[in-house]
Amino acid sequence: MKLEDMILVSVDDHIVEPPTLFDKHLPAAYKDKAPKVIKKNGADMWEWGNVPIPNLALNAVVGRPKHEYGMEPTSYEQLRKGTWDIDARIDDMNANGQLASLCFPSFPGLNGSLFCKQEDKKLAHVILQAYNDWHVDEWCGSKPGRFIPNGLVPLWDPQLMADEVRRLAKKGCHAVSFSENPEKMQLGLPSLHSKKWDPFWQACSDEGTIVNVHIGSGEGMAVTSMEAPVDVMITIQPMAIASAASDILWSSVLRRFPKLKFALSEGGIGWIPYFLERVDYVYEGHHQWTHQDFGDKKPSDVFKEQIATCFIDDRAGVAMRKLVGVDNINWECDYPHSDTSWPKAPEALWEHFEDGVSDEDINKMTHLNAMKLYSFDPFKHIKREDCTVGALRAQAKDVDLSIKGSQGGKAPITDGSARPVTIMDVAVQLMEAQKPVDKSVSK
Repeated sequence: MKLEDMILVSVDDHIVEPPTLFDKHLPAAYKDKAPKVIKKNGADMWEWGNVPIPNLALNAVVGRPKHEYGMEPTSYEQLRKGTWDIDARIDDMNANGQLASLCFPSFPGLNGSLFCKQEDKKLAHVILQAYNDWHVDEWCGSKPGRFIPNGLVPLWDPQLMADEVRRLAKKGCHAVSFSENPEKMQLGLPSLHSKKWDPFWQACSDEGTIVNVHIGSGEGMAVTSMEAPVDVMITIQPMAIASAASDILWSSVLRRFPKLKFALSEGGIGWIPYFLERVDYVYEGHHQWTHQDFGDKKPSDVFKEQIATCFIDDRAGVAMRKLVGVDNINWECDYPHSDTSWPKAPEALWEHFEDGVSDEDINKMTHLNAMKLYSFDPFKHIKREDCTVGALRAQAKDVDLSIKGSQGGKAPITDGSARPVTIMDVAVQLMEAQKPVDKSVSK
């Protein structure tokens, strides 16, 4: 196989929602109650019920010079158009040689926690379903074969969650975003160990719907100290999902619902061989007094059967793919965040594969595993020969890939200092976006 022959399906990218999101998908009675984009001192911000929602495009810095990276930008003008415009996104995917993408939300939170915070739960439910209809029918549906739909569920009511899973499945959506630790979201939700979630688990099991658990979707960012360099958080955040993996595995959920599957989105894979070794060691040495019972299986067997893994850049994990479980490994691009390999994802991936990785394993990790996991068949819509890196890039010769400045964005440090950026600097930058909103101008 050559680099140009690969077929790339990313199981973790992100959308910056356009201001027109709710225009076509709400009953007339709810039109004036939907979130909307407002303008504040040159910045764009979502607002819902007079409450500002500052994370328009958290870390959507693709296309910027790296020295301008941060937890911004704060307006559509500062964004690469592919972050929020579907046609421009396809151009950017083609330029990256990327066939398909599964996208997580921005302003509603990675798992739709925004809707859970709304006091009027009937309104929240209507708005959440409208969001899903936009995502499935408009964003994904307008480009068949290019997107894996990823729905949100009403976290406050497991039965409503189950109903939404089944509604989405009828629309061809077999993935939903959940939380790596719902108890730590400070929304009064039960833990992963509670049977209150059972209606949701059952619906996902019945419909073949994958539960995506994205890093940062439960306990938030992995902060060791507000004085710590932000590099600490960026380094440990993917591996911090090991806590969620342990919670899921040692709970009774997977054993009570053997058809249920989770995906550890943006969690990396290099840590998994030791994790699997450790859980088996713990089980062998402790199960007689901890009362764990995996029957004739080991915990690592159940992990490999029911938990999918994902990586952006992880040569150690690819080298240890047999220990990870090559049938569970999926590739991700993370467009448009700062960890993304866009627009050189094929080149970055190929460096992982040059050292004797078989064509069979390459195909599994780049697209076949994702297609099977998410019940996704792009070849129903696009000829296979037109899905390769080479074929897609041939369609993108006129796409502008030049690096552009932020056009008004602010760096975390503005005093000209060359000191390391701390987590506190980033927190202050985010708080700046939450200052009182100028209501005189709306978008």
